[in-house]
Amino acid sequence: MRPKTQNPLNLKLLLIIVITSSLILFFTLKLTLPSASPSPSLQSSRKAKGGARCSPAKIPTSVAQALVHYTTSSITPQQTLKEISVTSKILDRRSPCNFLVFGLGHDSLMWHSLNHGGRTVFLEEDAAWIEQIRRRFPMLESYHVAYGSRVSEARDLMQVGRGPECTAVADPRYSMCQLALKGLPPLVYGVHWDLIMVDAPTGYYDDAPGRMAAIYTAGMMARNRVGGETHVFVHDVNREVEDQFSREFLCEGYMRKQEGRLRHFLIPTHRDDANTPFCPTTT
Repeated sequence: MRPKTQNPLNLKLLLIIVITSSLILFFTLKLTLPSASPSPSLQSSRKAKGGARCSPAKIPTSVAQALVHYTTSSITPQQTLKEISVTSKILDRRSPCNFLVFGLGHDSLMWHSLNHGGRTVFLEEDAAWIEQIRRRFPMLESYHVAYGSRVSEARDLMQVGRGPECTAVADPRYSMCQLALKGLPPLVYGVHWDLIMVDAPTGYYDDAPGRMAAIYTAGMMARNRVGGETHVFVHDVNREVEDQFSREFLCEGYMRKQEGRLRHFLIPTHRDDANTPFCPTTT
């Protein structure tokens, strides 16, 4: 997704997040990886030169590339520092993990790096934008997705989503619900995603695709996984569609935090108990 216009973010504060995560990862690797003993000849050579033995651990290449990129770039990421911090804290606990992101933007390299060793997949509506980002960051795994909805249809789709065919938990590929995204890359349906972020497709004008189906499908993937729970994040909840659809299909009872324009939901699997209600009851 092409970046949205917003007020400049203090990039130095943003770098604190990436650098801190990098250092944590660095020292984790240093503590957990077995120490490599140099050969006797190498030891003798080092002693003769007065050199110290090198550590086998170092900052991963992808993290180093992210540090260089964000240090030298003046481009503003889509989210603010506080919004980014919500997801980065979860990644700090869960990574390496499976992380699905609806959207491809200037913060994508950061998410990829913070999930070092895991799998981070980006779904993007703009094929030309994918190619542009791919030339700059070939390590990012991204796929083109076409959406058939429009923001102007949101109210009708909300009513459709309340029907029994949409509240029945099912694999989105085979769901009878109009909101279910059935044309995503096959790999998306075969992975149990630990984190899902909905920051696309475009949704700020009537003819834009809107995030109605992306929000619904993220919630259904979380409910349909085998065991465990899924962290789902929705950005731009200051807008009507993101606000109403996240409350309706990700459920206020599953909401854990809102920071600025970002909401965080924690959705458990529903496959363990067929009687689990679509949304938990709230008091």
